[in-house]
Amino acid sequence: MLYLDDIEVGMKRSFGRYEVTREEVLDFAGKYDPQPFHLSDEAAAQTHFGRLAASGWHTSAMTMAMFVAHMKEHPQASLGAAGVDELRWLKPVYPGDTLRCESEALEVRPSQSRPEMGSVRSQMTTFNQKDEPVLRFIAIALMRRRPNE
Repeated sequence: MLYLDDIEVGMKRSFGRYEVTREEVLDFAGKYDPQPFHLSDEAAAQTHFGRLAASGWHTSAMTMAMFVAHMKEHPQASLGAAGVDELRWLKPVYPGDTLRCESEALEVRPSQSRPEMGSVRSQMTTFNQKDEPVLRFIAIALMRRRPNE
């Protein structure tokens, strides 16, 4: 189990593999972001995307799916998150892309008012198969501290 006390600034983790499918891009867009360039090859061809592109929110959801799968394999004393800062969609994600993630701890802060927990600010970056960053944000995770034994 990874606790707040185990994390050091600069600690990096690489994880995940997510194959983006056309069907999933269309399904997500149809439900949550029904803009033409996420739904139609023809409409997307008329934009800077050039072809059907995943919603940035879909890219965020795929990133979260990879992170949760990583936490299942490498348990953490997670208490959820306080939010994200500086969310940026850096490049389009297309059907056929394969994504992966990297995180780096930027700040570890024990809580002053709740000694059993604290927060970690981490930069999360999602890359495509060409190692091009496609998404980046600062996650603010809440974590338990190691219990006294």
